Amino acid sequence: MSRFNGTRLPKEIFRIDAERMQRGWYSDDYFITSRWILEQLSRENYSFSGDFSDHLLPSHELAQHLVGDAMVEMQIFPRRSPFTLVVGVDEALAIIEECAGYYDDNGDFVSTFSELEIDAVEDGCFAYYAGDPLQVQPVIRIRGRYRYFSLLETVLIGVLTEASRIATNVFNLLEAAMEKRIFFFPARFAHWKMQGVHGYAYSLAVDAFKDKHGTKADKLISTLGQGEWWGGSGAGTVSHALIAVFLGDTAEAMYQYCRLIPAEHSRIALIDYHNDCVGETRRIILRLFREYWRLMQQGDEAQANLYRLDAIRPDTSGNLADISVRPRSEDDFGVSPELIWNLRHLLDNISQDPLVVQELPLEALPLLAKWCSSVLITATGGFDAKKIAWFHKLGVPVDSYGVGSSLLENNSSTRNDYTADIVRIKIGDTWHHNAKQGRQACSNPDLKPYLPLPSSKKL
Repeated sequence: MSRFNGTRLPKEIFRIDAERMQRGWYSDDYFITSRWILEQLSRENYSFSGDFSDHLLPSHELAQHLVGDAMVEMQIFPRRSPFTLVVGVDEALAIIEECAGYYDDNGDFVSTFSELEIDAVEDGCFAYYAGDPLQVQPVIRIRGRYRYFSLLETVLIGVLTEASRIATNVFNLLEAAMEKRIFFFPARFAHWKMQGVHGYAYSLAVDAFKDKHGTKADKLISTLGQGEWWGGSGAGTVSHALIAVFLGDTAEAMYQYCRLIPAEHSRIALIDYHNDCVGETRRIILRLFREYWRLMQQGDEAQANLYRLDAIRPDTSGNLADISVRPRSEDDFGVSPELIWNLRHLLDNISQDPLVVQELPLEALPLLAKWCSSVLITATGGFDAKKIAWFHKLGVPVDSYGVGSSLLENNSSTRNDYTADIVRIKIGDTWHHNAKQGRQACSNPDLKPYLPLPSSKKL
């Protein structure tokens, strides 16, 4: 079943600063200057009187061309190879709808959105680019009087660039991880105002991955802000700061978390506070399982479930090697393959661990083995698509990854350049090619006429 349903996010969710956008507050200055020139020329009823030599049209037709009221076709397209996962179209369309127009002599804004002809793709589609600027896939195409929307190019491209970069980065990382879950953890690396945009881009990347590969992929975010546009909610673990308040006693901090937090919330233990992930995991297991065992002996399974352990999360700094790891190269620092294997070995062989066996009754050990068998490993700290692909190739038994700053990368391979070009102009009743060298009007089968109908997407 396609994830596309023809609906779009409601305009209100974007909190568009419409009045200042209409006046060019967020526009590059040369767009403000260009619009002012066109408005003056329109008042003067100026017709084109420049050099006719480069045009195929008869000079008498060109002389009738009113520059200030020029009717143009503009296409907006990405140039990330080999593809861009397109996000930001809904917000861009909302900006056009709210801000296309002009101020009359009384200082009142006159909307001209209804005079524009707009085709657009849906958020979450792919646009492909093989490096040829003459063969691009526009994601928005606008036809209309240029001065009505000339101020908006800067903000439209910015909206599309930011959201598409995040979505494409997430999609590529999901493909590197394949069946592994990805926790979306970049909130602390960007301005808080970006959480809604970034979280929405992440959610569409997950949808695109599921649609392409036919696999299940959970949406795992860390803040409510990241889920604002699509209804997601944040989840996470205990923090290093909470452990510090417990004087570094991770086991006690985790015990109190389990005692106080409702059972429907995940129990994921952060285990690297003392750079002894295996030892910390052992102490947490003993602290929680003792209470689990006591309550199960009393027949109180519901209460015992509070003290389950869903996952452990090593987050070792990249300049440290865990004490269970013998560093032989830089690959052994931080969250390394050897550290994950050591943790998995502990979990899978917990009932034979001598330090655990001496602390528990023999009759509790079979239940302990079952209790630990479902504990997952979530790896965080310095992960990107390259490192995840390396772990996958080695068969490292990670069940999920938490990824942060790498999802915001904007380097030569992750940059999502968008470009807006006028490619046609209307002279009389006919549209003519009119693009700078190296550009031409292109098509995209996913373009559809945009009509601002009531949205049915839920917040």
